[in-house]
Amino acid sequence: MRGLLNPTAFDPARAYRLHPRVALRPEPFGALAYHYGNRKLNFLRSPDLLALVRELGEHPSVDAALEAQGVDARRRPAFISALGRLAESDFLEEVTE
Repeated sequence: MRGLLNPTAFDPARAYRLHPRVALRPEPFGALAYHYGNRKLNFLRSPDLLALVRELGEHPSVDAALEAQGVDARRRPAFISALGRLAESDFLEEVTE
């Protein structure tokens, strides 16, 4: 069922970054994201989400990135859900090194 994440698949306590084969095109609503590997297109529907995705790789975890971006605690579940969907579609990759 779409929208339900496997809790072991995406963990905001871990580090993620934008997949190197993903290009972002900023738009007034946020951005278009295109994955050159799997040829999928995704919409980032918020400029705040775009900023977060761009900065993810510079932080030791998603939680740290949310804190650094100043994302309000009430908005964090929506951001985590969006990031989880991006990770499921291979737009984000877990940092393992």
